[in-house]
Amino acid sequence: MKTLVIVIHPDIKNSVINKRWLEELTKFPDSYTVHPLYEVYPDEKLDVLAEQKLVEQHDKIVFQFPYYWFNCPPLFKKWLDEVLTHGWAYGSKSGYKLSGKKIALAISVGVEEHEYRPGERYKYTLEELTRPFELSFEYVKADYRPLFAYYGIELNASAEWVERSVPQYLNFLNAL
Repeated sequence: MKTLVIVIHPDIKNSVINKRWLEELTKFPDSYTVHPLYEVYPDEKLDVLAEQKLVEQHDKIVFQFPYYWFNCPPLFKKWLDEVLTHGWAYGSKSGYKLSGKKIALAISVGVEEHEYRPGERYKYTLEELTRPFELSFEYVKADYRPLFAYYGIELNASAEWVERSVPQYLNFLNAL
């Protein structure tokens, strides 16, 4: 079964890493369903039933986004608030539609990885800072998997550096 990759980048045309990952994923239509949320909903008005149906059709779901201001893009939060509804995602015997589905985050990060450690500039690991996502997906009984992060875009945006991320990302997706 295909992996659903929900790409959540508010400016994908000017992206470096997320745009390149999206381009690569589209080369494998038999393996990945690519769903660029900001392109599908430029007005940010989600079709909740369509989103739920799309999720129901996949056993593996990856949310791909840039990490900034220690959080996700706002449309991802809106997606969580509106799509993960009571009776569908949780709270009833017929709910829990994400139960057992493998869910992971694929994140591009501006600074170097070592800055996300105790005693360093940002004090906490990225895993610690993304714990609310882990808890949210565990709450709906999904199988939350370890995240993928590619660090250092603010310092290393060379074409070679970007290309090094592609096989790492594909390996992550294929290992889910």
